[in-house]
Parts: sequence; structure tokens; C-alpha cells
Amino acid sequence: MGVWAGELLGLELPQKGKRLLVVVETDGCFADGVSVATGCWLGRRTMRLLDYGRVAATFVDTQSLRGMRLAPRPGLREQVQQGRRLGQRRWDAYMEAYQELSAEELFRLEWEPSLDWVGELVGKPSQRAVCAGCGEEVLNGREVRGEGLVLCRACAGVSPYQPAGRPPGGR
Repeated sequence: MGVWAGELLGLELPQKGKRLLVVVETDGCFADGVSVATGCWLGRRTMRLLDYGRVAATFVDTQSLRGMRLAPRPGLREQVQQGRRLGQRRWDAYMEAYQELSAEELFRLEWEPSLDWVGELVGKPSQRAVCAGCGEEVLNGREVRGEGLVLCRACAGVSPYQPAGRPPGGR
């Protein structure tokens, strides 16, 4: 998936810089595979995780501002299983098919019509604030401002995590 995205965007992968941004929609081995193929990593701020539980990723060329979302074609697993040879292990059938099928046969491609959402996702690197609730540092413009206060998302009640001793949404 990552290799094909690089071809479509005209980028040499795995990248050494930070031109490509990838947004993966599930964690685990899928995200690791995308990292290895593209050179995009959470720690380098070139990958973001929006955990929707879907094996899909959006690839954004941050220079040309072109992007696409790739996901396995619906029914692909079932198609592979129907073609499985007698006695062939399920995972072996997947590996064989994934190596033989073209990228167009494997993935559904949707070019992103607008990438306005990317700026919010990336945040504001090097921006720092201190939460008035818990005293912790908040990075990259992720603080919540209101009523004269600067709060982290947890103290502002917009996070599933809540600081100890505080009710959800409470200060």
C-alpha cells in the first residue's frame, strides 16, 4: 500500500525527509508495515493514528498538497479464500494472492478532494503551553483555551482520560 502511494505521488520511498505524511486508521502490524514501506513514523511526526479500526491509510504529499486514501478492496479476503487450493493454509493463500495481484486489484483508491483537515491534525510544532489544571506541558497547540484559562484536553473534559480525582468534564 505504501509503495503504491509513493508511486502515485511520485515520491521515492522510504523517505529520508518529512515530505510525506501518513494517517493510518488502525494500529498494530498494519501501521508498522506502512512505517517501514514509507519511512513515516509517529516519533518523526510524519505519521498520525486515527484509530477507526479500519485497514486504511491516507497519504499526503505536504509539498504538492495532493493526497489519497487507500484501503483493501471490499471482498478481497473472501475472493482470496474462494481461490484457495485444497490443503493450503489461509495465511499462505493471502500471502500468495497479495504478491500476485496488482495494486489496482488489491486497493481502492480515493483522491482526497480537500486536505484542509491536515493542518489541524499536524498541529503547531514547537508551540508549548502549561495547563492551569494539572500543571503539565501541552505541546503543538493541543491546549484548550477558554474563560481565561489554558487547559490540557483531559482537564478541559475533552479526553477519555481524566486526571485523578476529577470527574469527566470537571476542573
